[in-house]
Amino acid sequence: MLSQELVVQTALEILAKEGFDAVTMRRVAQELETGPASLYAHVSGKDELAELMLDAVLADVPLPEPDPDRWDEQVKDLVRAQIRAMVAHPGIARVAWDIAVPITPSSLRQGEVMLALLRAGGLDLKQAAFAGDALSLYAKAYAYEASGWTWGEIDAAEVSERGEQMVAYMRSLPADAFPNMLRLGEFFNAGTAAERLDFALDAYLAGLKAVAAKN
Repeated sequence: MLSQELVVQTALEILAKEGFDAVTMRRVAQELETGPASLYAHVSGKDELAELMLDAVLADVPLPEPDPDRWDEQVKDLVRAQIRAMVAHPGIARVAWDIAVPITPSSLRQGEVMLALLRAGGLDLKQAAFAGDALSLYAKAYAYEASGWTWGEIDAAEVSERGEQMVAYMRSLPADAFPNMLRLGEFFNAGTAAERLDFALDAYLAGLKAVAAKN
């Protein structure tokens, strides 16, 4: 029997095989051997379908019970798990980025647990709300970029050429004009991606600990 869950699951199967652009109401209906009109009883259109697909992906992210003794590690683990889940599915990070205020069950549970973790660390609700918003934005942005590399949406050759042009330009200027910028290439590569993520999370959580200590 046709259901919203079946429609979403079929869309995710198409996503895994053919990529996000292949996921249309018509394509899902074809896979289910029905007409597109029959899907609208369960999903209002592709935008809602995409949000439900994101929700299904986030449903697999484990939600920890807040522990005041290690809340900071729990926050970092949750952000990393969210990123991994989004990057594992082509196009899902783009969906997450496009949705300003997610209201599906898994998205709401993720937000509630993040707030609980931050409050377990000593932040008040307003501080936790601001911190959670910033962490969500960073996770989505990081996942969006990582997904682009993972699924070939970013042209590596084009990026490399652009980088070479930038370096050539900076080297054409006085030697002391960009001494730091000229060295950045050694830090920004595929091998340092995880290290950069860890650094950002460590730095941000250190700041949140300092804020909580003042409460």
